[in-house]
Amino acid sequence: MTETQIFEPDGRAIPFAVEGGGPALVLLPARDSDIDTLGSLAHSVSQEDFRVVRIGPRPSAPGTDAVGAARDLAQDVIDVMDHLGIDYAWVGGHAFGGSVARRVSLDHHARVNGVLLLGVEPADVAPPLAEGLPVLVVQGTEDDVTPPANGEALQASAPGLVSVVRIEGGGHAFPVTHVGATSWAIEDYLDWD
Repeated sequence: MTETQIFEPDGRAIPFAVEGGGPALVLLPARDSDIDTLGSLAHSVSQEDFRVVRIGPRPSAPGTDAVGAARDLAQDVIDVMDHLGIDYAWVGGHAFGGSVARRVSLDHHARVNGVLLLGVEPADVAPPLAEGLPVLVVQGTEDDVTPPANGEALQASAPGLVSVVRIEGGGHAFPVTHVGATSWAIEDYLDWD
């Protein structure tokens, strides 16, 4: 795996790691996970000519709710993209990281090619979908934290934009336990070869 770096705009310490070359994919971990959690997945995807940028969480200000935290982390994504000279990217994440990706697509629509959701948080806590952007949902069939029904409901709400790939036998940690299948689903959908 690549070495974690720290970018410090305006005194914020944002951990990030970059691997590979080609079109950019930003990956964000689930809540209470660190930057290394999606490292094996990032490495696998980067081997197929993608530039994968992992951005880790940083502590939110005391009293910040989930919406405020998602907005703060969405700005971190844009700041790291600017720091790396990335004009636009697919932005994705696992569980809450996917909700942050959705927030990036809403607040910075022109910078996002599409959204990758590794498990989908419930509609009552996740931001809405950005208009007109494609969404790839990859979900574990045995995920009891972000159950497959969430992804299916999202697809039903925007059938022309949302595609769903199921990882058979995958629980909530499927991006870590089923790296090969998850990586293949991402590579096959994006297919930038």
